[in-house]
Amino acid sequence: MNIFEKIVNREIPATIVYEDSDTLAFVDIGPIIKGHTLVIPKTCYNPVTETPDEVLAKLMSVCKRIAAAQIRELGADGVNIIQNNGAVAGQVVPHIHFHVIPRFEGDGHHWNWNAKKYDNSVEMENIAAKIRKGLAE
Repeated sequence: MNIFEKIVNREIPATIVYEDSDTLAFVDIGPIIKGHTLVIPKTCYNPVTETPDEVLAKLMSVCKRIAAAQIRELGADGVNIIQNNGAVAGQVVPHIHFHVIPRFEGDGHHWNWNAKKYDNSVEMENIAAKIRKGLAE
């Protein structure tokens, strides 16, 4: 049983901000920015590619509501909504979840986002063709 399942089952405490029959949202105990909230399904799904579309739609709807509340009530200037999928992508808990992180002008947080370049347009098209092929299967 992972930590999120323990939170859902009330085996460990969490500061819950939203709950319905399928979804739970609570503030992260190690926030990137204060107000950083996690949105999870009550049922454990993992990875994102195995999560039902209706569950993903519900999670994103809750993320939207949390983001609006962060903007309205915390005065956030923007919001990051992030889903890390797989350990190599930074996922720590094997239970699909979204991070809803309020952002404030001058908050000092910067993503280490080093954009890369394709060698040429042929390489880019070859990669796009592989993705299109995967979508057709």
